[in-house]
This record gives sequence, structure tokens and C-alpha cells, in this order.
Amino acid sequence: MITEKQIVQRVEDLLKGSDLFLVETVVKPGNKIIVFLDGDNGVTIAACQKISHALELTFDRNIDDFELTVSSAGIDRPLKLPRQFQKNLGKLVTLTTFEGASMTGKVVHINEEGIELELLPEKKKKLTGQTLITLSFKNIQTAKEVITFKSRIFTQWNI
Repeated sequence: MITEKQIVQRVEDLLKGSDLFLVETVVKPGNKIIVFLDGDNGVTIAACQKISHALELTFDRNIDDFELTVSSAGIDRPLKLPRQFQKNLGKLVTLTTFEGASMTGKVVHINEEGIELELLPEKKKKLTGQTLITLSFKNIQTAKEVITFKSRIFTQWNI
């Protein structure tokens, strides 16, 4: 059986020297392998194909039959690594802490321990001014990038 450790080691070797990095590897029953990649400048389909092909050549299907999927850690996937938060510096994220608090804000600072968010004002509470909060990575249960389709033009007109 192919182990997660084998896959992680091989993928990390393949990614050395590039701006791509491994976010997560999942090995499900029946040797269904899923590899999620991210990159400082995004991940192309060609990069996923290249890694997939190299992994296919690494393992012998005559010994261990497997199903392999190599994909980008897209916008629907949670942020798991500090490097992903760095990539989202200046962008909106929504997150939940292990204490159960949920918040949305712009990532304004990041270091090895955690992030600083500029919280969005809550409409019901009519907050004014800037509210900054510092969170340790250890305290963040889930975090996702917020995708917005509003442009500056529409924001000016409150549309």
C-alpha cells in the first residue's frame, strides 16, 4: 500500500526550487490519492499535470493499483498553511476560531505565529473605525478566502 509519507516526500522533492508547495495529501481506502498544491503565484493545470505524471512514474501499478488526483487548493478549500495566508495578504478571509468565534477581515500582517486582521464592520452593530485583531495560527480552526465580485465603481454607488 502506498503511504501518505511516501507521497509527501516525493511531491516535496518534485516541488523543490519552484514557487509551488504541498498543502495536503489524502490517501483514502482503495489507494485513492488526492494531492492539493498551492503556489505563491497560483497553480496552473500544466503544473498539476506535470506533478501527476511524475507521481504516476514513481509508483508501480502492478504492485499497488491506485487512483491519483493532483489539484490546486482552490478557493473552495480552507487555508491551512501560513504560506497560504501570506499569499492572501491584503485580501479578505473569513475564519472560525476553536473558541467558536466567526469573523471576516482583511489580512494586514502575517508572521510565523499568526495573522493580524482588519475586521469588517458588522452592519448590525454599526462599528466605526478600524478594528484590528491578532490571531495565532494555533487558534484558527478554519479559514477561507472571501471571493467578492464587487468592483470599486459599484462600491462607490453602494450597489
